[in-house]
Amino acid sequence: MSDERTLGQIHYEIIRGMIDEGTCPTNVQLSLKLGISEIKIEELLQALSDIHGVVLHSHNHTPWIIHPFSTTPTLNWIDNGQRGWWAPCVWCALGVATLVGGNLRIHSRIGGESESVVIPVHNGLPTLVEDIWVHFAEPPARAWDNVHAHCSMVLPFRSPGAIGEWSKRHALPHGQGVPLAQVALLAQHWYGSHANPEWRKWTITEAQEIFHRSGLTAEFWDLGVLSGKF
Repeated sequence: MSDERTLGQIHYEIIRGMIDEGTCPTNVQLSLKLGISEIKIEELLQALSDIHGVVLHSHNHTPWIIHPFSTTPTLNWIDNGQRGWWAPCVWCALGVATLVGGNLRIHSRIGGESESVVIPVHNGLPTLVEDIWVHFAEPPARAWDNVHAHCSMVLPFRSPGAIGEWSKRHALPHGQGVPLAQVALLAQHWYGSHANPEWRKWTITEAQEIFHRSGLTAEFWDLGVLSGKF
C-alpha cells in the first residue's frame, strides 16, 4: 500500500469510530484492525499530524482532534437523541452533522458566553428559522498557526453588529461574519468526503476552490502562497 492510501485508511477507521461509537479507536484497536504494529500506527498518526489530518495530544501519539470531531469536551455538542459528539467549532459541528446525517441538534453558546443556542439540522443543513451568523475571527490562512485558538473563535452570533461589539469587548480580532446556511454549505463541501476510505488531505488549491465554491471569495479567505496540505 502506498503511504497516502495507508494514511487514508487509518483516517477512515478513526472517523468511522467517531461516527459509530462516539469515541476514537485506541492505537491498539487500530493496530489490530489494520494489521500494523503499534509502533507503525504511531508513525502513521504522526504523519497524519504533519499534514494536519489529525491533531495529536502533546504528550503521546494519540488523536485529540480529528476534524470535525474532538475527543475531549468543547463548547459545541451535537446529538441525535441516542448518541452525541463534540466538535471544535460551529463549522466543525455542521461537519459532524453532515457525516452523521439525519436529524440532529447542535448545542453551542452565542459568542462563547452565557446565552445558549440550539441549532436543529437535517443532513447537515440547518432548519432553524431565526438568523444566526458565524464569526471567523482569524483568516483561514492563519488557522494552523494555532488551530485550537482559531477554532475556539469560530462562534455563533445573533447579528453582524453583535460580532463587532463582542470583538471590541474582548479585544479579539473582528474577522468575517458568515450566515449559518453558508457555513453549512462550506461544511458539506469540506467534510462530506471525510468518511471515505479513499480520503486524502486537501491541497491548498483544492481548499481554495472549496472556499470559492461555497461563495467565500473575499480577500479574508485567500490562502495566498501557502504550500502543502490544508
